[in-house]
Amino acid sequence: MTNPPTPKLDRIDRAILNELARNARIPMTELGQKVGLSKTPVAARVKRLEAEGVITGYRAELSARKLGMEHVAFLEVRLSDTREDSLAAFNKAVREIAEVEECHLIAGGFDYLVKVRTRDITEYRRVLSESISRLPKVASTSTFVSMESVRDRGVAQI
Repeated sequence: MTNPPTPKLDRIDRAILNELARNARIPMTELGQKVGLSKTPVAARVKRLEAEGVITGYRAELSARKLGMEHVAFLEVRLSDTREDSLAAFNKAVREIAEVEECHLIAGGFDYLVKVRTRDITEYRRVLSESISRLPKVASTSTFVSMESVRDRGVAQI
């Protein structure tokens, strides 16, 4: 499988992306002012960045604290089989668990690093036993509970 070519991004494209990462609801006129363009050219660039797949979507950031979802745990997951079909089955199944915020295939002493967000440790234990432990080919897990989120931004600026 080959990756599509990386789009060429100039200084203005990068400035646009950084501003949108800070505030995706910024009006095009204000965005243009911040990056040194008028509304029409900045809107055209945003549309091009969307068409090229550089901008993949927009979303609301929710307050985990106000929603009562502050419990974060990270799991090391080891599989009993790491052939391609086993990885694909795990990948498909883990995407169905609502409490899983992130899941990364890792090169190292374990196979996946999984970020799980729940209301509390009791709910986490339920998700671990009823969902994660039952994923295809899971041999073992190790849990690390976050005591404090020092920085949690999603995507870094470019």
